[in-house]
Formats: sequence, structure tokens, C-alpha cells
Amino acid sequence: MIDVLALGEVMLRFDPGEGRIRTTRTFQVWEGGGEYNVVRGLRRCFGLRTAVVTALADNAVGRLVEDLVLQGGVDTSLIRWVPDDGIGRTARNGLNFVERGYGIRGALGVSDRAHTAVSQLRKGDIDWDTLFASGPRWFHTGGIFAGLSDTTVDVADEAMAAARRHGVTVSYDPNYRPSLWAGRGGADRAREVDLRLARHADVVVGALGLAGPYPGAVRVGRDEVPDALAEVARRLPSARVLATTLRGVPSAGVNDWSSAAWSPTDGFVAGPDLPGLQVLDRIGSGDAFAAGLIHGLLTGTGLERALAYGTAHGALAMTTPGDVSMASLAEVEALVAGGSAAVRR
Repeated sequence: MIDVLALGEVMLRFDPGEGRIRTTRTFQVWEGGGEYNVVRGLRRCFGLRTAVVTALADNAVGRLVEDLVLQGGVDTSLIRWVPDDGIGRTARNGLNFVERGYGIRGALGVSDRAHTAVSQLRKGDIDWDTLFASGPRWFHTGGIFAGLSDTTVDVADEAMAAARRHGVTVSYDPNYRPSLWAGRGGADRAREVDLRLARHADVVVGALGLAGPYPGAVRVGRDEVPDALAEVARRLPSARVLATTLRGVPSAGVNDWSSAAWSPTDGFVAGPDLPGLQVLDRIGSGDAFAAGLIHGLLTGTGLERALAYGTAHGALAMTTPGDVSMASLAEVEALVAGGSAAVRR
């Protein structure tokens, strides 16, 4: 039986290490994707049984992605395999080239994901009622999947509505990516889709993405976060938890890292504060935060401790390369308890 189910794209990430995409001669590959990274963290760090609903073109690249997902312990039985035509004319697998950045040079992502197999999913392709009747406790998806195509919006809506019918807790992360919405209505269309889908959600991660008139319209200062979350709560009256990471970026290698949340019962809750955090690779840290938060909420720790789990897990994810977390639960627990980076023997 699956504990947590995610719906999203899983791409093959090409990482030039300390180099640049445009000058490197070698890449290391990882799997990654906004929604997938959450269930990967919940499986590997927190020990929950997880699965991902996605689609891949059935070729050697797709099977490499599958092998990486299997190494992460995530159930692959719900992957839809699309026949490969040899050149990706009808369906292909997504590629993501990512530089980590250093100092004054920020991280850079160059994605190659148009016409991927998962972007062609349509409403009715997945029997969600049967899937949710099998007993998962939590369902997660987000704005990256919804932004892949006009049809994926409807698939996410269908899935979230079915999860709610079956009493499954639903989380949603707006996770705005301008490149996905260019030529398709831009930020205004993304905001319309996010509000449509987030109304199905019990938990909204990255909730500050719904503040202001459209994504990126306002920069929310630390002292403005309580009011901004209250604004989002008025837009989503059925939400049980709104959560967000808070990040300052003095440089690519040093981030100030914290979090905050709101719920109808707790009101505003501030998360742990980790200023001057040394960063190796920040990609996927928000997804790691979501995984820790979901773990805390599923285990009934209370919102404050759930925030602490999310903040600690996200911080540790930034200390290793790749999208996915390599942290252990013991490391997360130690950081939540105020642990240091001293050598352990």
C-alpha cells in the first residue's frame, strides 16, 4: 500500500559539477522533478512508501530515468510508458541542464522538455478513483506539472478532486516557472490555474507564490510574511495549512534559510532560522522542505515541528548535489534538535 502519491514530470538532469553548461565536456546525471522530488525525499529520508504517476517515452533514456527512480525507492508501477518512434517526433523524455552557480553567479537551468510524454496526459487517462480507493493517505502535485500543457491542468484538477472525494489529504505547490507559461498567457494565466487547483488543496506549499496579483508581482519582506499568508488564506478559505520557505541570497553559495506557515487553528507560525547557510546545490531544496513538512503533518507532530522538519530537510538537501535529498532521518532529527556540523565518528 502506498502512503504518498505524486503526480508530475520526472526529467533527466545533466549536471556539469563545478563547470558551466556551455563549456563542460562531462555531465553527471540525476533524476528530478518538482513533484517527484517530494515523494523521493519522503521515501529515502522519512521511510514512507511512495509512488509517482508520470509518463515516459519507452526508450533507453526513459529506462535510465526509471532506473534512477528505482534506486530512490519510489514505486514505478504507475508510470505510463509511451511508444517511442525513434526520434521523439510524437513523445520524448524531458532533459534538464543545471548549473549550481557560485558566488555572484547564480544557478542556471536550461530545460528541454517540450512535447514530453507526460505533457500529453489527458483527463480520463488515469483511473483516479480506483487508485485512491487503494488506500494512499496523501496526494501531492503542483504548478510545474500543471504548466506543462493545457491538458495537464485538467489532469491535475481531475486527480485532486478525486483525492478529495476519497478523503485523501491533498497538497499543492504553485512552483511558478516563467518558461512554462511563455506564449501561454504568462503569469496571469499561471495565477488563474494555481487558484483553480489550490482550492482543492488541504495544504499549500510555497504559499507566498499566491500573494499579490500574479506570480512575482511583489517581493515579500520578512516582516510582511504574516500579512501575505493571511491574504492567501482569504483566497483559499478551505486550506488547512499554508506554508512557505523564506530565502535570502547573499550569494549562490550562502543563503539565509527559514520558513513560515499559517493554519486556522495555529495562526501564524515562524519556522527555524538558519542564516548564512553554506550551499552546494540549492535545486530541489523547496521540494525537500515540502517532504519534511508532509512527514511532520502525517505523523501528527504539530505545525511548528512539521515546519522544523521541512526547514532542516531543505537545508540538508542544499549540502549535496542533484535535485534529490541525500539526508537521513537521523541527520534531520539532529538538526531539528540544534545539532552542528561537527565530525561524527
